[in-house]
Amino acid sequence: MPNHVAHFAITADNPERAKTFYETVFGWTFEPWGPPQFWLINTGEGGIRGALQKRTEPATGGGLEGFECTIAVADVDATTKAIRDAGGDAPNEPFEIPTVGRVTMFRDTEGNRVGAMQYVEGVR
Repeated sequence: MPNHVAHFAITADNPERAKTFYETVFGWTFEPWGPPQFWLINTGEGGIRGALQKRTEPATGGGLEGFECTIAVADVDATTKAIRDAGGDAPNEPFEIPTVGRVTMFRDTEGNRVGAMQYVEGVR
């Protein structure tokens, strides 16, 4: 059995704000499910399912906190602009990882660290 990521979760101080951010930037759809302030995330055809939920412990804001996720995108420059326009923090311009692609690291509206990667054709 391959060790593919099967599910991910985003925790947020303000889940509605985070939901709007990911809908706006990546076009993800959300379905309310289970407890209040909990949604299932559909990342699109061929993507994995996730969850958005209310954060139960405060984020410290220092370094890597938990699982870091990288999202495959078609145009990392346009995505970086969309991240900034939607209230995310992308302080640096995208940079190249040779033989892999161009990536931007950002924090979403809830302070979660995330990557967006425009892969070199044939890599992913």
